[in-house]
Amino acid sequence: MGRTLAIDIETYSDVDLISCGVYKYSSSPHFEILLIAYSVDDEETVCIDVANGEEPPKEFIEMLFDDTVTKTAFNANFERTCFSNFYQHSFRPEAWRCTAVQAAMLALPLSLEGVGAVLGLDKQKMTEGKELIKYFCSPCKATKSNGGRIRNLPKDAPEKWRQFKTYCIRDVDVEKQIRQRLAKFPIPRREQEIYCLDQRINDRGIMVDRNLVNHAVACDLLYKETATARAYELTGLENPNSVSQLKLWLKEKGLEVDSLAKDTVKDLSMKAEGDVQEVLKLRLATSKTSVKKYEAIDRSVCAENRVHGLLQFYGANRTGRWAGRLVQIHNLPQNHLPDLELARALVSEGRYEEVELFYESTPNVLSELIRTAFVAKPGCRFIISDYSAIEARVLAWLAGEEWRLQVFETHGKIYEASASAMFHVPIEEITKTSPLRQKGKISELALGYGGAVGALTSMGALKMGLTEEELPGLVSTWRSANPHITAFWWAVDEAAVTAVRDKKPSKVGRVSFEYKSGILFVTLPSGRKLSYVKPRMMLNKFGREGLTYEGIGESKKWMRLETYGPKLVENIVQAASRDILAEAMLRLEKEGFDIVCHVHDEVVLEVPDGKSSVEEVNEIMAVNPVWTEGLPLKAAGFESPFYKKD
Repeated sequence: MGRTLAIDIETYSDVDLISCGVYKYSSSPHFEILLIAYSVDDEETVCIDVANGEEPPKEFIEMLFDDTVTKTAFNANFERTCFSNFYQHSFRPEAWRCTAVQAAMLALPLSLEGVGAVLGLDKQKMTEGKELIKYFCSPCKATKSNGGRIRNLPKDAPEKWRQFKTYCIRDVDVEKQIRQRLAKFPIPRREQEIYCLDQRINDRGIMVDRNLVNHAVACDLLYKETATARAYELTGLENPNSVSQLKLWLKEKGLEVDSLAKDTVKDLSMKAEGDVQEVLKLRLATSKTSVKKYEAIDRSVCAENRVHGLLQFYGANRTGRWAGRLVQIHNLPQNHLPDLELARALVSEGRYEEVELFYESTPNVLSELIRTAFVAKPGCRFIISDYSAIEARVLAWLAGEEWRLQVFETHGKIYEASASAMFHVPIEEITKTSPLRQKGKISELALGYGGAVGALTSMGALKMGLTEEELPGLVSTWRSANPHITAFWWAVDEAAVTAVRDKKPSKVGRVSFEYKSGILFVTLPSGRKLSYVKPRMMLNKFGREGLTYEGIGESKKWMRLETYGPKLVENIVQAASRDILAEAMLRLEKEGFDIVCHVHDEVVLEVPDGKSSVEEVNEIMAVNPVWTEGLPLKAAGFESPFYKKD
């Protein structure tokens, strides 16, 4: 690796880091670097007290600006972005290594504290840090006791400041220990390339239509005021938004409810009548939280009208997929309005009454317009391209389900073809409105990873008109029509168990399994490895012996988790699909395209007007990586001045 410079910094800003992101945080005119702790070539860590006037030594500055020196940090994006703004110099990600990414690739926690605890390091992150950061790194409330100051300086608490310097040094020491412990598991060269691409995408950011954002927030506020006034008029309640008050009112109207959760209210509103129905519909509309996305955009947008840092590399460390940050771009509402541009224009121009007049639900309109708040810069348009049924294709390819691969190589109508295979009906007889197509679709969406009746139900099978009695038959019919996929689940299960229990490497088709250094490694066709920490065979919730491992559970705590073949297959398929998208993005960048965003199977490019085409982008997307022989890939796309679903 050559020379290294391990760094941790402590900073001050009047912008909230968590809700606004590091790009907005560090671009504030009030941003300051307070402390710089660093270690050259893993020697003793020293701390520069910048807040008290200490200058960084010449050696540090030279190494920081030297691209041949590898800078290391836990969550290196923070240090790199802060230094870039502080020195007004664009530090290239190629010269940085992120220890958080290295840990995430082993499925370890995403925090320095969490990794240190799991690895049982000699030196742990100091627990006092949170209080010290709160004290020195953000504005404080002016009080009589603090003399009316709005910021705490080192001189205000010298002992705390000494402790803060120790804390900063400790963070570097913990990062060094983690890096040394993980030295035999370096970040693969290709993943470092993808990480650097990710950093360039986040640095570039995506432009925002602030006018639309501001009007959407104002429109929502006006609607909620009107709706609340109407609910007050109908119910006479002091606060019609109060759950307890509304429950009592409904009880008086003969409708006793345990919950006012969204789905419950939706079901009740379809059965109720008169005032009760109107009140429930108002409740449903006013409880829509979509406007919070607009507020998140507004909070995090920088001075040049772009939002940065929407994606976290390896944020989903089970698969290596990206995680959404700030605006949570991975779960934006879809748009179905046929006249999306008209709705967008009405809101942008502040014509709220016309929105109310033309559309059934103002909150739904605002919800569907969220994507369109992201726009191409002047002189450009977006080219948006996504893979067609990427997970279904990858699953069929890995499992060797030939009839499905033939479908994808030809017409691509997997819902119709699935129904045809399940019910032995010629595909020509299955139309878009056919009940059999509906059954084929819900089966495809719910059953690919071992799902059964519960998965069909949660996917909305009953709401689509299917009966409970039909569901078990649907499961068995789909599995019978896909014998290779069903067999693949259990072959993967057996291979993983063999690797853990017998400590023997095993392979299923293009995927291999190996137990090494207390970790189950699953090697994907790309060569990337998925990690399952401290795997062990234990009795599962069904009373049978099953595979378990340690990881972050639903409670966000490190704990022992259960897994089995179909769940492992889901991880493998999603991870392989991620690798395909990553390779496509590298190709697109090599061809000179500026990627501003991507979501699972989709890329958004900001392309100068008159340059390139949807067809060219789709063609680049559909190129097979060398390790995907026999996998039929297809991409489809469109152009738009703003982000949307086609």
